[in-house]
Amino acid sequence: MSALFDLTGTTAVVTGAKRGIGFAMAEALAEAGADIIGVSATIEPEGSAIGSAVEAHGRRFEARTVDFADREAVVALGEEFRAREIGVLVNNAGTIERAPAAEHPLEWWDRVVEVNLSSQFVLTQAVGNGMLERGRGKVIFTASLLSFQGGINVPGYAAAKSGVSGLVKALANEWTARGVTVNGIAPGYIATDNTQNLRDDPERSKAILDRIPAGRWGRADDLAGATVFLASPASDYVSGIILPVDGGWLGR
Repeated sequence: MSALFDLTGTTAVVTGAKRGIGFAMAEALAEAGADIIGVSATIEPEGSAIGSAVEAHGRRFEARTVDFADREAVVALGEEFRAREIGVLVNNAGTIERAPAAEHPLEWWDRVVEVNLSSQFVLTQAVGNGMLERGRGKVIFTASLLSFQGGINVPGYAAAKSGVSGLVKALANEWTARGVTVNGIAPGYIATDNTQNLRDDPERSKAILDRIPAGRWGRADDLAGATVFLASPASDYVSGIILPVDGGWLGR
């Protein structure tokens, strides 16, 4: 492996690592040489599938079970991680609720914004302080196509992911000169639990596929290369950007 993409000796925290995009990101980082701390609301303390995948690449794995809607739990997790030498933080944990804006329950709004935006700032503030003290680090957020667009029936999600885009830029402005790069990845329409209802709707699925130049739904492992790039020395002069991985959707 080129030294530009070698993460040997690095510890990476990946939130939302139990399945889907987070699983693929964590495994890609392990394949590049990183030890992984996987965080999820439902991850098993021992014997998780992602733990087995990471260990199959010869890397160490630790699991942390945290509900990102629980502010106090996220603060405690951040305090633990600040004291450790975390080289890469991937803020991937997220949730989505679908209902028209005029009928969208306020409790859904609160939870979606807390999980997808506020908790990510709380964790990044703590881990980032440790990175700043050491003068090096990589922070990666999972943004969304809805960091650029408004979506349909997902007002809380669209607002939170737009906020993630702004947070990436704000943190990059403050931290890049101190050795910590901050970037985001915007997945396109990926075949995960979050898009199951769209894929099950023949009309919506066709409309989406007709707009994607690649002609297919994305796979979670389509995010692997972008994740390793933004976590590695290859991206040392890249900060404050949102990198779409969308099969060409935004260029259409």
